[in-house]
Amino acid sequence: MRDLIMLALFSLLIWKTMKEPIWGVLGWVWMGVMNPHRLAYGWAHDAPWSMVIALALFMSLIVHRDKLTRFPVNGVTVLLLIWILWIGVSPLIHSFYPEREFAPWSRAFKVVLMVLVSMLVVQRRRDLDWLALVLVISIGYYGIKGGLFTVMTGGAARVWGPEGSFIEDNNSLALATIMTVPLIRYLQLQATKRWQRNLALGAMLLCMASAVGSQSRGAFLAICAMSFFMWLKSRNKLPLAIVVLVALPLIFVFMPDSWTDRMETIKTYDQDGSAMGRINAWQTAWRLAVDLFPLGGGFTVPGPAAFAKYAPDPTIPLTAHSIYFQALGEHGFMGLFLFLGIFFLTWRRATRLIRATKNVPELQWARDLAAMCQVGLIGYATGGAFLSLVYFDMPYYLVLMVVALDRIVAKEMDARTKADVAAGIRPVNVHSPYWGGT
Repeated sequence: MRDLIMLALFSLLIWKTMKEPIWGVLGWVWMGVMNPHRLAYGWAHDAPWSMVIALALFMSLIVHRDKLTRFPVNGVTVLLLIWILWIGVSPLIHSFYPEREFAPWSRAFKVVLMVLVSMLVVQRRRDLDWLALVLVISIGYYGIKGGLFTVMTGGAARVWGPEGSFIEDNNSLALATIMTVPLIRYLQLQATKRWQRNLALGAMLLCMASAVGSQSRGAFLAICAMSFFMWLKSRNKLPLAIVVLVALPLIFVFMPDSWTDRMETIKTYDQDGSAMGRINAWQTAWRLAVDLFPLGGGFTVPGPAAFAKYAPDPTIPLTAHSIYFQALGEHGFMGLFLFLGIFFLTWRRATRLIRATKNVPELQWARDLAAMCQVGLIGYATGGAFLSLVYFDMPYYLVLMVVALDRIVAKEMDARTKADVAAGIRPVNVHSPYWGGT
């Protein structure tokens, strides 16, 4: 039955994609983030859904090429373009296992490529709202499910993500769930009906409960950092502060002793084998990057060969368990610079968006979305310090949203300026005060 439901939904999606490319983008995001086919048990489980939706999207781009927007050229997109090229450099020049490089490179390449392609399609507020909703549904399904399990079992049960995905591991799923909370908050701020706002509130609380119940130390730190920034960036700070100050302590109180014991290891990391294994991997990545400067060792760094040569303790070859050391070890100092630069420039662009729309009531939604994208990036920057998720889709979709939002706001501000000039409110030689756009 699930296979047939999947086929019906996917067929509808293909039909809609051929009519409008945005549906292909939404379908790609849905398949890549939620992996709904992994919830089926028959032939649909391993069918090439993502490849089919990608082909349909590219066909739709050709058919509707006159409706596409120009590719935005700015600091963020330039770094993305260089990044997508650079991640193929290290594996070509230096790799410990050349025969194993193609699969992880292909996966990472497709994530960034489709984000760049989506920038030609996402060009209206409606597109951004739909994208936010698809991301919320895709991750929120697991977050709400995990939150319910956590509440009903007192934290004894954990929810794992779909197999073969970036969020298969419970720690990775916890971070993805945390990053979804700001998008739920954005949708809540735009909701016009009370039941929609209450539904969003319940979803946020359950997602946070799910992340706490994962017993992930990185997720715990990410929740703390993100909760503060979400309060800082939100409208209606008092109600949100009350919810956070009341809900989070209650969630922590109901956690089992095993949760408390695990969180305590943050202070005694030097006595925890898992933490020391990560530090060993971080030192390995640093030594490798220094030796191969400015390159890295490719996608297959977490293996016996690299650790035998560079690790302080070669007997525990682990993945980097840090987006920063993963980027450094696999793609060198140049790769780390590009990776950090993408999100730094995205943050700056979102900050300027917030300032530009501060006193424009019609663009309050844009201010909310830019602020919540920043909150999501804070969650990624904090929780990602302890997870190998450099190529995880979610943060790149936040980048996509900020870049598209930048273009929408620039167009709106330019139209407002022209209207003011026509009405004699502004001098003819005064241009739009907004710096953004392409």
